[in-house]
Amino acid sequence: MRKFFYLGAALLLFVVTQDAYSQMNRKSIKKNNRRISHFRGKKFGFGKEKVYSAFGVSLNALNYYGDLAPRPNKISTDITFTRPALGFSFSHRFGPRYSLMASFMYGTLRGSDHESADKGDAENGIFRYQRNLEFRNRIKELSLVAVFDLFQNQATYISRVRWTPYGFLGIAVFHHNPQALAPETDLNGAPLAGGGKWVNLRPLGTEGQYSTLLETDANYGIKPYKLVQLAIPFGLGVRFRINEVMDFSADLAFRYLFTDYIDDVSQNYVDLGVLKSDMARAMSYRTSDVVDPSQLAPTLARNGVTYNLASGYGQEFPENVRGNKNDRDVYMVTTFRLSYILGKTFHRAKFR
Repeated sequence: MRKFFYLGAALLLFVVTQDAYSQMNRKSIKKNNRRISHFRGKKFGFGKEKVYSAFGVSLNALNYYGDLAPRPNKISTDITFTRPALGFSFSHRFGPRYSLMASFMYGTLRGSDHESADKGDAENGIFRYQRNLEFRNRIKELSLVAVFDLFQNQATYISRVRWTPYGFLGIAVFHHNPQALAPETDLNGAPLAGGGKWVNLRPLGTEGQYSTLLETDANYGIKPYKLVQLAIPFGLGVRFRINEVMDFSADLAFRYLFTDYIDDVSQNYVDLGVLKSDMARAMSYRTSDVVDPSQLAPTLARNGVTYNLASGYGQEFPENVRGNKNDRDVYMVTTFRLSYILGKTFHRAKFR
């Protein structure tokens, strides 16, 4: 009898244990089902886990393409006039490949006929060398660009790709103010007030912007250019992950401009007599400083004053051009940027 008692007790214990285990397992399954039903993460697409912001500091290099470039073509520039610029940026990622970046940049553009033109080049260099114009322009630019990454981020910012090429396109607004170094004397050799200093060129109207021109004049109807302008920035670059929260990027971009007066040069010479001041005349016509005096001839201007001028420069005539108004100026920006991710804004999966 005792054997049957022990056997029955063991059988009863086994049944009770199995029933308790089954009940616990059912509770665990229900709990896990509830957790799965509340899962908020997204593995693919534009999940919030791929969204983050970053602040960047950049060192840039500016190059100018325009009427005072060494040669009359769109890809001509003088790399010796490359000037540094500083920039700050804020970017926000909206998905695995797409970001918006707002930037501010401050830098200087430079150009000079005397230093860049090849006076031994009879076809292109002689005219530019004898024209002898120069400028500097301090650029203050705000831009907003859309950035497209070639390789997408698979998950959170911590697991972003090690490197990726990217392209960008956007819009910019910038303030500019072309200047030039004034000569010590006016066109007739008298001391020039403000000589030897950098002067703003726009108020002078060097191409007759503030003058009364005849309807037959080549620049008739010319108006002062605006110092605040729009531009279209576009370019390509590559970005590298340094660590969990820092990236390094390098890109090359161009600014397509809607002005041809970054350098204060665009159209024809005007009769020097219509300009409003000796400073305006001295900054509009600079050829006498670089040519042999034997090439100069007395020329009576409309204000009744005679100036010694070189043929083709400083005189009203349809073929006496200062620049090419059909080609707008461009500037190039080479950027090296260090970016810091401001903090995680992705949502981790949560279980309730």
